[in-house]
Amino acid sequence: MDAFYASVELLRYPQLKGLPVVIGGGRRKVDEAIRELPEGATLADIPVEAFPLLKDYAGRGVITTATYPARQFGVGSAMGLMKAAKLCPQAIILPVDFDEYRKFSRRFKQVITEIAPVMEDRGVDEVYIDFTDVPGGQREGGRVLARLIQKSILDATGLTCSIGVAPNKLLAKMASEFDKPNGISVVFEDDLQSRIWPLPCRKVNGIGPKADEKLQRHEIRTIGELAARDREWLVANFGKATGAWMHEVAWGRDSRPVVTESEPVSMSRETTFDRDLQAVRDRAELGAIFTHLCEKVAEDLQRKGYVGKTIGIKLRYDDFKIATRDQTIDHFTADAKAIRQIAGRCLKRVPLERPLRLLGVRVGALAKVGDAAAVAVDQPKAGSRRRALDDAGSAAQTASLF
Repeated sequence: MDAFYASVELLRYPQLKGLPVVIGGGRRKVDEAIRELPEGATLADIPVEAFPLLKDYAGRGVITTATYPARQFGVGSAMGLMKAAKLCPQAIILPVDFDEYRKFSRRFKQVITEIAPVMEDRGVDEVYIDFTDVPGGQREGGRVLARLIQKSILDATGLTCSIGVAPNKLLAKMASEFDKPNGISVVFEDDLQSRIWPLPCRKVNGIGPKADEKLQRHEIRTIGELAARDREWLVANFGKATGAWMHEVAWGRDSRPVVTESEPVSMSRETTFDRDLQAVRDRAELGAIFTHLCEKVAEDLQRKGYVGKTIGIKLRYDDFKIATRDQTIDHFTADAKAIRQIAGRCLKRVPLERPLRLLGVRVGALAKVGDAAAVAVDQPKAGSRRRALDDAGSAAQTASLF
C-alpha cells in the first residue's frame, strides 16, 4: 500500500492532500482540540491552518510514515520527529491511529482474496499473492490482474497500492518499489541483469546496514557486483548460511512459497516516552504505562485468539542501551493481570537506576486458543498455588519500585 497510514488519514482529512504530512507519536491535546467541531461540521471542514505543525513538536516520538510531498524533504519512516522538524518544519503532524489502519488493512486484504485467494499476509500494509492458478492471471505477464487488483482496492477503500509482479517473492518485493505510488512493475527472469543487478545491495530484503557496510568494504555496492563473487568467497567471508543465501538472491533465486496461514511468534506493545522517566521519581506514571501495555497485549491476544506462556519486558535507557528479560510460566494465558504479574517479575531482574526512554511488554510461545497443547496446560498445575502467591508478592514488590 502507498504511504498507507498517511493515505488513510488523507481520507479523513482530504483538505491535506498535496501537503507534507507526517504521522507519528500519540494523540495530543492539540489533536483533540481540532476535533471539537461545530454541529453539522465534519473532519473535512477543519481549516488547514488549524492543524499542528511539525516545527512546534517537542518530544522523542518517531515518524511512522509520511506523505510523498513530505518525503521530498528527506523525511521518512523511523526518523525522530525532532530531526524531521529541521528538514520539513512546515509539515503537518498527525497522531498514529492503529485501530483505523487495521480496519482498512482488513478491507483491502478481503478485496484481494476475493480475486486471488492464495495470499500471504505480511503485516498491516503488505501481502504476497500467488496468482498461478487464477483464471486469466497470466495475461500480459500478470499486468491485467494487477490492474484489476489496484482498481478493486481503490473502489473499495479509496486507497492506492503499488504491485510488483515477478517469478518469486524476492523479485516481486523489489519490483513493488520500482514505480511508487500507484505503479505496476513486471519483472521477468530475463530482466535480472538489466533491472536488478544495477540496484544497491540494500534493496535486497534481508541485507541490512551492517551487512551492506561489510560488502562495501569489499567494494561490493550493487547486486550485480555481489553476483560476480563466487559462492565460496561469500561463504568464507559471511558464513555458510548467509554467504550461500547472498549468492542465491544476487542471482534472483528464491524458492519460498506463498504461505496462506502463518502463526505469529509473539505479540508485543511498546512505547517511547516524550521525556526520560525515572523509576523512582516517575513511579506512578511508569506504573500506569506498564499496566496499560500489559492490557493492550492481552487485548491483542484475545482479539486474535491466542494465548502465550513466555512473558517478557524491554527497556531502552537514556544512553540507548537495551535490556530485555523474559520468563516462561507453566500455563498459557491471555489475561492482563497475569501478564502484568509475570512482566513485573521480569522488571525486578533489570537495573532501574538509569532514566528510561522506552518500555515494552511481549508475550511469546503462542498457541491458538483451543489447541490441544494449550488446553493441556491452560490451567495452573497442581501445587502451583504457592508459586502464584510468590508471583503476586513479587509483583507487589515491583509495583512499589515502578
